[in-house]
Amino acid sequence: MTFQNELINWYQLNKRDLPWRHTKDAYTIWLSEIILQQTRVEQGLPYFNKFVENFPTVQDFASATETQVLKLWQGLGYYSRGRNMHATAQIVVNNFDGIFPNLHDELLKLKGIGEYTAAAISSFSSGEARAVVDGNVFRVLARYFGIDTPINSPAGKKQFFKLANELLYREDSALYNQAIMEFGAIQCKPKSPNCSICPLNQGCFALRNSMVNVLPVKIKKAAQKHRFLNYFICRKDDQIVVRERKAGDIWQHLYDFPSIEFDENIDWKDLSFQTKVAELFGEDVILAFLTSKRHILTHQIIHLHFFALKNYIFNFSKQKELNWVSLHKLDELPQPKVIHDFINEYLTP
Repeated sequence: MTFQNELINWYQLNKRDLPWRHTKDAYTIWLSEIILQQTRVEQGLPYFNKFVENFPTVQDFASATETQVLKLWQGLGYYSRGRNMHATAQIVVNNFDGIFPNLHDELLKLKGIGEYTAAAISSFSSGEARAVVDGNVFRVLARYFGIDTPINSPAGKKQFFKLANELLYREDSALYNQAIMEFGAIQCKPKSPNCSICPLNQGCFALRNSMVNVLPVKIKKAAQKHRFLNYFICRKDDQIVVRERKAGDIWQHLYDFPSIEFDENIDWKDLSFQTKVAELFGEDVILAFLTSKRHILTHQIIHLHFFALKNYIFNFSKQKELNWVSLHKLDELPQPKVIHDFINEYLTP
């Protein structure tokens, strides 16, 4: 039995019952693909359901505000995905008469849709013969065929895409693509796969050569940058000062609090820290330490310290990004997950 047939037979017996597998609607499939980028199915499924419920059509999505989209996205990370989705929905409504494209080359014209996503949507919605190559597919191919070219190198991507297209089961590309992706997700897992029950174990190079834990090969990324953010909580009755983060940094257009960033972790009782706080909030400001948190992003580790302030003053004409909002309004604003968690712990009655 061929490699392709083994995968398809395994898939038909073991596939998970997921809602986007019951439709050929390109819009619905697009929602699932973008939400599941760099996200486990278990984490992404509730978000998919929320987006379908709130935006059943691409027109509904396009009509939403960016704030509404980011609030629904809150907690998924990589917020540019949510912003790109909103822009794409508007492009589809304005340039495609509200009909979500289902062909590879048309999909590539949309924001936030690259080669992988275009191949997936076109394959699953229209049956277009395009090989889908995600992290799961890289892993299956690297292990089975014994390929040690780094998957995140230009040569590796070219090699794997060529092989994936040669292997594509063109009689039903959608079925085959789903099969190999699912196989990588739940059978040929990154760590501790159960090779004894794998239907491909007889022909697997990695298993025969004790390289299951070695393949696929990936070039290590540069060390993560450490950042130190000190947040200041300023409340007056049921009002609190918030800041909308601007473009050019993490958490674009999400809301947090006034802050000071240092290049290193400076003790809050240190004179340099106290001087900086006084410059921002006035000489008579009083600080009270609340808590510390750590938030890990792909390229950065964010160290956060939270302080309650008293006797503070603001110059709102110079700090136009700051505003008073009610605690009720704060709940409606999109926030980074670490800020949302802090609010739930310290500001919720």
